[in-house]
Amino acid sequence: MDVIPAIDLLEGRCVRLYQGDYERSQVFSENPVDVARQWVEQGATRLHLVDLDGAKAGKVVNLKAIEAIASAVSVPIEVGGGLRDRASVEQVFNLGVQWAILGTVAVEQPQLVQELCQEYPEQIIIGIDARNGLVATRGWLETSQVLATQLAIHMQSLGAIAIIYTDIQRDGTLTGPNLEALRSLCSAISIPVIASGGVSSVTDLLSLLALEPQGVTGVIVGRALYTGDISLKEALQAIGPGRIQDIPPNLDFSTFA
Repeated sequence: MDVIPAIDLLEGRCVRLYQGDYERSQVFSENPVDVARQWVEQGATRLHLVDLDGAKAGKVVNLKAIEAIASAVSVPIEVGGGLRDRASVEQVFNLGVQWAILGTVAVEQPQLVQELCQEYPEQIIIGIDARNGLVATRGWLETSQVLATQLAIHMQSLGAIAIIYTDIQRDGTLTGPNLEALRSLCSAISIPVIASGGVSSVTDLLSLLALEPQGVTGVIVGRALYTGDISLKEALQAIGPGRIQDIPPNLDFSTFA
């Protein structure tokens, strides 16, 4: 299972929000390139970038920061936030980004999603951000009446290669992932699911590892890495690809199921 560090960009800085609230942001670094290098040096094999300004504005805003990070690290990068038209998607791919994460357009313009999946096979991921099981859009500022599982099923049929599922009410709270919602999502689709939101400890990571056979192939970790609640090196040793042997042999996975 991939452990994917999150780098959330707001006005060119690396921040974390609490439950998606722009008024409750905490700055962790003025230099997101240094942060990206740090995570790669500690073993990250993939980075998750979110353009928070772009999510609110409806277009990519932190282009310079995204380009600088893509140029500074050798691992693949996925980017979301403000990708609501073909030009924006092309823009981030031209910066060296490997995967584009589409959110709002998945609800509002499914035809565009289908076209982009055809134009960029294996490069389109759908970000489903849910509040009480309903999909939130436009930087989490609006909540639709679309069920997360229904949207995932539709996006799979259009050619998306994976779903990133974020439980907004747990994002940035360190209260643990929503395992029940993840199980429900995995049972509805066959493409990979990447978990996001609420991860606070290696124990949380192990609870997600127990869902790997059901389709959870990765986990995005944000605040817990920045506060030191989780060491990326220890997390990778515990659940990283090919490291299953490092898990204590007496661990009872039934406690996580």
